[in-house]
Amino acid sequence: MTRYAQKERSGLCETLLEVGPDAPTLCDGWQTKDLAAHLVVRERRPDAALGMFLPPLAGHLSSVQDGIAGSDWATLVDRVRSGPPRWTPMGALPAIDERMNLAEFYIHHEDVLRAQPDAAHRTLEPAEDAAIWAALPMLAKMTLRDCRVGIVADCDGHGRRTLREPKDQHGSVVVSGEPGEVLLFCYGRQAVADVHLDGADGDLKMIAGTSLGF
Repeated sequence: MTRYAQKERSGLCETLLEVGPDAPTLCDGWQTKDLAAHLVVRERRPDAALGMFLPPLAGHLSSVQDGIAGSDWATLVDRVRSGPPRWTPMGALPAIDERMNLAEFYIHHEDVLRAQPDAAHRTLEPAEDAAIWAALPMLAKMTLRDCRVGIVADCDGHGRRTLREPKDQHGSVVVSGEPGEVLLFCYGRQAVADVHLDGADGDLKMIAGTSLGF
């Protein structure tokens, strides 16, 4: 079985080496060295990674991440490529790695690719599309948590499924596109996601004003 999290990790690392440490990304305020450092912290520095969720630890996170970002570029990319330590669930169990890292590395690969001047739309393997489609409901529970409007994904060849039930008497918006594009939309990359939105004007306006993602 192809491990698409590993495929996206490898592809991201090749892209990082190609564009260099100071290239732009879609992550606000981050260059590629900052994105690479984030991935290393997430997988190898749990003490600092807690700062992503606990504001009192944000200063420690920033200090550790900045230090890692200043590492030799080839060495930093190798640390991303090598993945999580074997003692972690993601490092020890391929199924956990696939579940937790497919979206993470697909999104961040696109964060680099689409920020470049010559950005081109990738065509994924059908099986990777299917893997992302299968992961959408679980991921949407987190990324759409602040959304009051219902979200329905409609992906040609995969079907239609509700990712978020409407709240407070709002309606639903149908997000149509390839699974990876719907994932980008749900992760807050609405500006670059190649999707079509269909819904009532009020619901579309509310979606436009809602912060999606983490």
